[in-house]
Amino acid sequence: MKANRFFRWLYKPIEMNAAFMVFMYALGLVCTYATVPKNPHYHAYALAPYELFFDLYILCIILYLIPRKIRIWVRRVLYIIAYITALADLYCFVKLGTTMNPTILLLVFETNTREVTEFFTSYLSAEVIFSRMGWVLLILLIHAAWALLWRKRWSKKLMPSDEVLSVVNDFNYEKAKPWLGGVFAALFICCAVICWGNKVALVRLSSYDNIGDVEHELTRKDKANLYQPIYRLSFSIYANSLAAKQVRKLVRNINKVVVDSCSFRSQNIVLIIGESYNRHHAGMYGYDKNTTPRQQERFLKGELMPFSDVIAPWNLTSFVFKMMFSTFAVGDKGEWCDYPLFPELFRKAGYHVTFLTNQFLPKAKDAVYDFSGGFFLNNQKLSDAMFDSRNTSLHRYDQSLLDDYDNLKYQQGDNNLIIFHLLGQHVDYRTRFPKNRQHFLPEDYNRPELSDRELRVLSNYDNAILYNDSVVDAIINRFVDEDAIVIYVPDHGEECYGGDVHFYGRMHTADVTARLAREEFDIPFWIWCSHEYMVRHPDVLNDIVMVKERRYMTDALPHLLLYLAGISSPYYRSDLNILSDDYNEKRPRIIKNTADYDVLMENAAEREQSKEHDMEKELEN
Repeated sequence: MKANRFFRWLYKPIEMNAAFMVFMYALGLVCTYATVPKNPHYHAYALAPYELFFDLYILCIILYLIPRKIRIWVRRVLYIIAYITALADLYCFVKLGTTMNPTILLLVFETNTREVTEFFTSYLSAEVIFSRMGWVLLILLIHAAWALLWRKRWSKKLMPSDEVLSVVNDFNYEKAKPWLGGVFAALFICCAVICWGNKVALVRLSSYDNIGDVEHELTRKDKANLYQPIYRLSFSIYANSLAAKQVRKLVRNINKVVVDSCSFRSQNIVLIIGESYNRHHAGMYGYDKNTTPRQQERFLKGELMPFSDVIAPWNLTSFVFKMMFSTFAVGDKGEWCDYPLFPELFRKAGYHVTFLTNQFLPKAKDAVYDFSGGFFLNNQKLSDAMFDSRNTSLHRYDQSLLDDYDNLKYQQGDNNLIIFHLLGQHVDYRTRFPKNRQHFLPEDYNRPELSDRELRVLSNYDNAILYNDSVVDAIINRFVDEDAIVIYVPDHGEECYGGDVHFYGRMHTADVTARLAREEFDIPFWIWCSHEYMVRHPDVLNDIVMVKERRYMTDALPHLLLYLAGISSPYYRSDLNILSDDYNEKRPRIIKNTADYDVLMENAAEREQSKEHDMEKELEN
C-alpha cells in the first residue's frame, strides 16, 4: 500500500498539470526543431526530447507543491513567458537568421518605442506568420481552443455520454495511477541520466563573473546547449549584465584619464588589426607560397620592417581586443577594464581618432565572441570618449573599408590616429576574397596526406592571405605621400593543416602545447614608414631596425603607440615599449593566462635536439 501511495504521488504532478505538460512539451519540441537552418551541416540538439521531459517534470512537481489557487496564476504566467519567448525567438530566426542572443537583446534595450513600432510594421507580415513561426502560433491557437472547451466542460452540450462514462469506469483510472507514476518516474530517471552532462554545463556557464570567462566556457567541447528560447533569453540577460559591469568600470574611468603632455611625434599613426593570421602562412616569413608579394616588395625597398618573434596573448579575438585596447598588460594587478583604453588617451592628447571596423558593429547574427569583443567599442559613452569618427556599415570584403576611410577623411585634423579592423582570414576562408581573386588551387600543394576537401580549405586560406596582402597595400597607398607610420598586427593565429594535424580553425583546449602555440599564437607584425616619415624621424626608423628581432607580445601594443605619438601619461610604461631602451624583453610571455610561450618553445626545441641526437647515435651504431 505504501508503494502504491508513493507511485500515486509521483503521478500527481503530471495529473494536476496535464495540459501544461502536453502543450509545453509540444512547444519545446517545435522550438528545438524549427530553429535548425536548412543546411545538412546543422542538426537539432539530439537530447532535446529527453531533457525537455526532465525540465517539465520538475516544473510540474514545483507547481504541484504550490497551493491550487496560486498555482493557476503561476501556470498562466509561465504560459505567457513561454509563448512570448518562443514567438520572439522564432521571429528572430525567420527574419534575422539567428535565434535570440546577447546582441539582439542589447539592440532591443537600445531601441525606443517608435523604432519598435516601425520595426514590427515593416516585418510582421503574412509571410512571417506562415513561416516556421506559424507552428508556435498553431500550438497557441490549439491551446486557447482547448482552454475554452475545458472551461465549458460542465455545460450540458459537452457532458460525456453514458457510453463514454461506462468505458472510463471500466478502465478503473484510480488503479492505473500507481503504474503511471512508476512509468513517469522511470522516464524521469532515464532522462536525468541522459541530460545530466548538459545540466552541469548550464550551471557552470552561469557561474562566471565576467563576460570573458563566459566566452571561454563556450569554446569547450562539453559546452552547454541552450536548446530552448527561455535558456537563450536567460543567457542573453546574463551576458549583458556581465558586460555592463565592465562597461560601468570603463565609463567611470573616462574622467580619470590623464595626459600630461603630447609632442605629436608622429603626425599620422595607422594601426591595421588583422584577423586569424598564421605567421607561417606568410611568404614574407618563409612560407613556400607567395602569399605576401606586395609586402615583400616594400620590405625589399626598405620601407617595411617585419618583426621576427611576435605572439598574441590569446587565441580569441575578444580577449585580444581587450588586451590591445587597454593599457593593462598581462601580469598587471586588477582587470583590463580597470585601466584606460589607449584611444581615450589619444583623444585627450589632441589626436583625431578614426575607427573603421568590418567586424565589431552591432548586428543580429553576432555570436557571443563578437558580442564579447565589441560591446565596449559599441557603448555610446565609450565610443564618444575613444573615437571622433567611425564607419557605420559592414562589408562583404575588407577592400570596402577604404571607401569608408575616403568618405571620413575630410573630418581629420592635423594629427591623426586611424584604426582599421579587418575581417582578414576569419572563417569561412572562401568568403574572405572575391572569386575573381582566386590564385592558389588545391593542385598547387604537394600534400598527399590531405584530402581534396582539406586541400580546398588550405588553398582558400592562402587566397585569403593573398587578398589581405592587397588590402593592406591599398591602405599603405593612402599614406605614401604623407608623414605616416603604419603598424600591422592580427589579433591571433589560426590552425590550417600545419604539420600532421588535420584541422583548421582554433583549438580551445586548456592544454597549450608548443605546436598549438606555434600555429595559433605566432603572428606577423610589421611597421611601415613613408619616405617623409623616414626623413623626419630617422631616430624612430633606426630604433625599428635595431629591435625587430626582439621578443614581443601584443598586449603591450598601446605603449608603443603612445610613444610614437609622444604622449606623456602616468599610464605609459617604457618597459612595455619595444622601441625603448627600457624595454623588458625578459618579461614572461604568458599565453591564455596559463602557459609561458618561451618555456614551451625551449622545451620543444630541446626535445627535438634530443631526438636528433638519438638518431645520430643509432646511425653510428
